[in-house]
Amino acid sequence: MPNYAMVIDLHKCAGCGACAITCKNENNVPEGMYWSNYIHRTRGKFPNVRYEFVPTLCNHCEDAPCVKACPVGAMHKDENGLTLHNPDKCIGCKACVQADPYGVIYFNEEKPHEFWHNKEQAIEKGTSSGKEMADKYDAPFPFYNPDRAKTYGGVRPKGIVEKCTLCDHRIKDGDVPYCVASCPSGARVFGDLEDPKSEINKLLNKYSYFKLGENFGTKPKVFYIREF
Repeated sequence: MPNYAMVIDLHKCAGCGACAITCKNENNVPEGMYWSNYIHRTRGKFPNVRYEFVPTLCNHCEDAPCVKACPVGAMHKDENGLTLHNPDKCIGCKACVQADPYGVIYFNEEKPHEFWHNKEQAIEKGTSSGKEMADKYDAPFPFYNPDRAKTYGGVRPKGIVEKCTLCDHRIKDGDVPYCVASCPSGARVFGDLEDPKSEINKLLNKYSYFKLGENFGTKPKVFYIREF
């Protein structure tokens, strides 16, 4: 079976944040949650200043602590090496959130996309309410992507956790994760670690790499090459 992973080339990454923006659109991610995110920091003193931008996401670890911590098997590994979550099994205990050393699992404290359920007009008789706009588009909210619901809840309910799935719904259709497809500089490469001829294996054999939190012993499967 495949063992999917991702390589991020930091020399190609432009720090534009397109990965984070398009992830929200593809996966209907609520406000305040970031399946795709980034670390950025500035070091040094002028004129010797160094800016670092490191895109982040769930590492889909081989030895995933969130999977071990889940008492009901909602967080699990699939046959392709992805760390996925079953919302129907989730009891909202947040054990996975506590066990996750990367901070990439989010808990839905409130009903997601609440604005689009609101019937109040910002300006009475002057603007539409959020619910009127959602009803007009016959969707939970105007930019809703129904493809997400092929394998996971299109909109996850209140009281459960959610996180990056590496766009497993796209993978099943033979596509790459949307953050990979939408990266304007081609900094992200997705592929199978079990295929010696895959592009990611070629890159890992060509360049040295690092992984976030390797000291956690989780065996993360997001590799960063060509660090500045």
